[in-house]
Amino acid sequence: MARAGLIARYGDRLPVTAATPRLSLGEGGTPLVRVPRLGAHLGVPNLHVKVEGMNPTGSFKDRGMVVAVAKAVEAGARSVICASTGNTSASAAAYGAAAGLEVVVVLPKGAIAIGKLLQALIAGARVVAVDGNFDQALAVVREMAEDPDHPITLVNSVNPHRIAGQKTAAFEICDDLGRAPDYLAIPVGNAGNISAYWAGFTEYAEVGIVERRPRMLGFQAAGAAPIVLGRPVEHPETIASAIRIGNPASWSMATTARDASGGRIDAVTDEEILAAYADLARLEGIFCEPSSAASIAGVRSLAESGKIESDALVVAVLTGNGLKDPDTAERTAGAGFIEASADADAVRRALGW
Repeated sequence: MARAGLIARYGDRLPVTAATPRLSLGEGGTPLVRVPRLGAHLGVPNLHVKVEGMNPTGSFKDRGMVVAVAKAVEAGARSVICASTGNTSASAAAYGAAAGLEVVVVLPKGAIAIGKLLQALIAGARVVAVDGNFDQALAVVREMAEDPDHPITLVNSVNPHRIAGQKTAAFEICDDLGRAPDYLAIPVGNAGNISAYWAGFTEYAEVGIVERRPRMLGFQAAGAAPIVLGRPVEHPETIASAIRIGNPASWSMATTARDASGGRIDAVTDEEILAAYADLARLEGIFCEPSSAASIAGVRSLAESGKIESDALVVAVLTGNGLKDPDTAERTAGAGFIEASADADAVRRALGW
């Protein structure tokens, strides 16, 4: 039997109608994994990770994209457009292809991890690289989406259907745990995802499925931390390309989630992100993309400073798959493989046995 997608599973909690196509690539239902070795290393024994890299295109974007594209089809759209740091383009291209739509992607030239760019291209998206950063690319596509002479639907997270779809990850966490976590840690780039999780936890609390909501912990890269600084960053820079955003479109919603939950949004350095990225792989065997590891780096920082209780139930969201950014993995992996002749004694000697 084919796996039910998010629209089929959570349709009663999504803005869909009988006329909305039941589009799906099998998104959602991603693993919530307890990570005891990493948790002990960080001083957070009850640490879990939500592995969103197990979605069809390898990131959390699929949750919102399936709803946004399905609603675009319902409205009669023939094409969709997005700006992207990579994951949105991959997701839009895949779901647009499945729905038979033209997909246009505008992205900052030379600033996209190769795995993500290839995903968009292989799915047939028309990709335009511009001389500028993500924020400038987003301004371009917002203007194009308002052009009455060339109708096209914008599917960035400023589209409310994206946020609606992404809140389903919060539903799944509560369904798996039987409660909400004490803390939800998440990377923050364009800030739609932290807003979506908060909406999901709030909805479950309002209907009595959970008794309380978590404190929301958002983490920006130090070189792209406009919410932490309280001002836009004109030239954001970080190894974590997926959150290399200087003026988040969902800024106000993110700060509302932070404040209403009694949480915080902090910055972590690239060095902290890469250390968390390596620790997660080496201690737990989970390979995420660098931006995902911002959530782990943030948990480490708060635990070390005593801001997360040792008995707290913490869920850290891993937003994307490590295979999307092989270049960073290659640089981080260290010495690489060992060469030896094809006999057991030579291999033993190479290993120092």
